[in-house]
Amino acid sequence: MKPTLVVLAAGMGSRYGGLKQIDPVGPSGESIIDYSIFDAIRTGFGKVVFIIRKEIETAFRKSIGSKFEKVIKVEYVFQELSKLPEGFQVPKERVKPWGTAHAVLMAKDVVDGPFAVINSDDFYGKSAFQLIADYLSSAEDAEYADFCMVGFLLKNTLSEFGSVSRGVSSCDADGNLVDIVERTEIRKENNNVFFVENEKRFPLTGEETVSMNMLGFTPSIFKYIEIMFIDFLKEHGKELKSEFYIPFVVDSLIKADKAKMKVLKSSEKWFGITYKDDKPYVVNSVRKLIDKGLYPNKLF
Repeated sequence: MKPTLVVLAAGMGSRYGGLKQIDPVGPSGESIIDYSIFDAIRTGFGKVVFIIRKEIETAFRKSIGSKFEKVIKVEYVFQELSKLPEGFQVPKERVKPWGTAHAVLMAKDVVDGPFAVINSDDFYGKSAFQLIADYLSSAEDAEYADFCMVGFLLKNTLSEFGSVSRGVSSCDADGNLVDIVERTEIRKENNNVFFVENEKRFPLTGEETVSMNMLGFTPSIFKYIEIMFIDFLKEHGKELKSEFYIPFVVDSLIKADKAKMKVLKSSEKWFGITYKDDKPYVVNSVRKLIDKGLYPNKLF
């Protein structure tokens, strides 16, 4: 069975100031998502599921989905604040989404085999897609879950224009994930890399392996997300900004000895649009890849 690609595209790009998922970065008007889907198709994925918000559906289908519907199966699911387990309600003033684990859960009814999860605004590169597609092609949905992630070097994933969030990871001798910690404010200043927590700086080397939310799962992940989401809501459901992250789910399963996650290390130089000032760099980076013959001048 060909794996499915699940694209996290529900965010409106609050830091970027617009719907960055459909912002053109390629010479023929391509968005970062276009390059991801192009790479997914040529590395063996068989279906794409876009997780979006209902309010952007019309614009998204017109600008993104319509390009691919003739070359790969496309489905849409919606991440909405109100999609909660029975007995829970959204706090009156909450506007922030529930997080990446909640987003992935929205795809439960349209995914029936191994699948990869990616961010909509990250450019991962063909080799990264090939790594995860090859692994998922033999993944089995067993009781002891067999997951994977593509790991990138932290220094290859930073923005020059502000902080980024990364899942900082450590592995055992067999290349399986041992620990992953979500750092929500990693910065680079004067060649120094550090993360900020409780207004204090903690140094990093830049050589750490980090998750860019390029993750591979079997459908067993959904039952675990459902259970943990209920626990999350019991503890944090009345808060306005707490988020339920995929790294938390994965970390919990590994430590409970219910899953393993193979770390597939990529040397790709990530780039993405987190801030408006990132865009010229991304446009230039895409141009260089085209000039090297790695992508056509027009994708679709």
